[in-house]
Amino acid sequence: MLVSGAGTNLRAILEASASDSFPARVAAVASNRPSCPGLEVARLAGVPSRSFPASTFSGDLDARDQTMASWLLSEGASMLALAGYDRILTRPLLRAFPGRILNLHNSLLPAFAGTMTAVQAALDHGVKLTGCTVHFVDEDYLDGGPIVLQAAVPVEDSDTADTLLQRIHEQEWRIFPEAIALLARGQFRVEGRRVLQVEPSS
Repeated sequence: MLVSGAGTNLRAILEASASDSFPARVAAVASNRPSCPGLEVARLAGVPSRSFPASTFSGDLDARDQTMASWLLSEGASMLALAGYDRILTRPLLRAFPGRILNLHNSLLPAFAGTMTAVQAALDHGVKLTGCTVHFVDEDYLDGGPIVLQAAVPVEDSDTADTLLQRIHEQEWRIFPEAIALLARGQFRVEGRRVLQVEPSS
């Protein structure tokens, strides 16, 4: 998993993966921020964790992502889950996990794509419904890969960005582990931009 913040979705996935029926485990956690609280969540869970700040690579993001990809693969990672990771992936990382990278975005894509402030943007726009989306990451469009799962969250008149985000988080903690399980079990096929659920591969 890649994280940049508090690690609440990491914690939800760690809890889901504790079940014998869950088809995946968190092999490693990486961050672009050395002080990222999510790294401490990983450490407390006994999961290998490491930070890869761009400054260590003199700002060369390709070199940083290549090193990160090599470390993740060495720790046994076979897919990536981006939970609040606030950097755009470069080709070395994308190509290390082709078709195996899921991102979580806190809006109902394609609305409010390409921003880390999608919740505030939804409030500012006056929408009555927002939510969260798990989608595949591709090289062509930011927050534009095929959508795996979405959950809707009504916007209340009294909402602030914080209260709305909290209710969105509750849905994220539900659908992100579900999407990871679908990918791990091979329970989908992609037709154009549509992700269709199928029976598990044998």
